[in-house]
Amino acid sequence: MSNYALRVPESLLAYVRQVAQEEHVSMNQFFVTAIAEKVSALKTEAYFRERQARGDIAALDDWLAASPDSPPLKGDELG
Repeated sequence: MSNYALRVPESLLAYVRQVAQEEHVSMNQFFVTAIAEKVSALKTEAYFRERQARGDIAALDDWLAASPDSPPLKGDELG
């Protein structure tokens, strides 16, 4: 595990103290969780952008055209 000195505005730090206390977690745990959530969001966005770049609308149209034309199953109806 590594240490990193983090400079936080006093107003934000006061809010973090309050929220960490309400959540019954340490401020360290709060910061680590917040960082992990942000990293996860950024990685998820990158993943979907990469998937989007590989997408092929023409292939989707071909796939949809090959799908059977039948009414939806009970419970799958629109509306």
